[in-house]
Amino acid sequence: MTMFRLLVVLLLLAAPAVAQVRIKDIADIEGVRDNQLVGYGLVVGLNGTGDQLYNAVFTRESLVAMLERLGVNTRDQILNMQTKNVAAVMVTANLPAFVRGGSRIDVAVSALGDASDLMGGTLLVTPLIAADGEVYAVAQGALTTAAIAAKGAAASVTRGVPTSGKIANGAIVEREVKAALAARSLVHLALRNPDLTTAERIASAVNRAIGGAPAQALDPRTVALDLSGQDVVAALARIEELRVQPDSPAIVVVEESSGTIVMGDNVRISTVAVAQGNLTVRVTETPEVSQPGAFSGGQTVVVPRTQVQVQDGSGEKMAVVRGTATLRDLVASLNALGIGPRDMISILQSIKAAGALQADLEVR
Repeated sequence: MTMFRLLVVLLLLAAPAVAQVRIKDIADIEGVRDNQLVGYGLVVGLNGTGDQLYNAVFTRESLVAMLERLGVNTRDQILNMQTKNVAAVMVTANLPAFVRGGSRIDVAVSALGDASDLMGGTLLVTPLIAADGEVYAVAQGALTTAAIAAKGAAASVTRGVPTSGKIANGAIVEREVKAALAARSLVHLALRNPDLTTAERIASAVNRAIGGAPAQALDPRTVALDLSGQDVVAALARIEELRVQPDSPAIVVVEESSGTIVMGDNVRISTVAVAQGNLTVRVTETPEVSQPGAFSGGQTVVVPRTQVQVQDGSGEKMAVVRGTATLRDLVASLNALGIGPRDMISILQSIKAAGALQADLEVR
């Protein structure tokens, strides 16, 4: 089954175009978001797969500084430190909105030096800072890589990325991000996929459900909610459960590297004729060995045998796609020609150039 036949099946099984979704699934409350954290730390306990200290100067200096803070003076013997069980890492995390002090969040750990495997390592106490330079969480714990790395004298096997891992609930939140949602009377909803029609439908649905016209679409991305005199949290919880029919622009996305094509349901085609044919020349070499008879004085030679086949695609047909054709009609017509995904890309570009594709064509 080709990719386009599979696409037709998925279209037949898909929900109808009038399907409605919850507002909470297509819009976010403006200002309610995660904050990114980052930190620098050391992972210890590696089985000889850590940084080479004579190459990774920052790892060596960090190790010496850490030992000094713990009361161990190794500054005079820094050149003799040859341990391979330590690796310098970058630690990243997302601080969710409304998280409280003492809560735990997940962290991701990535090697910074030339360590080959972080499996079995333990991250030491690492402060995590935000863009304002303040520490919002502290990470520590044993990490998991979900990768396999085995190396022998003549071969090696690697599955996944052993130089990065995660620590579930590996950081404790030390500072909260203040967000007084209940005290806000004017709240903005931010659409994840900006669209003026969808924004207006959201505003209309909210006004019908609550009354008093508290909602107004300001632009394709923003819907303003005036919740004065109401319980803001309760009103938002009710608004999030309202269902609307989102609209989307007509767009065709083409991924040339993988031959993937995704078309929106609103794509329309004007009347156009499409023909697809290829000229294929196949040259096959099958040399044969000519062996002379015994005592004939001849020589063994190789006799070339060449076979040339030409296929001009004369069996292909021309398909006429009628005006106002839908996505399903387009796919069915091109499937009738036996067109593959990569030929489909060229055809779509040609239809767009002819002015018959009533949609945006985005090639990546």
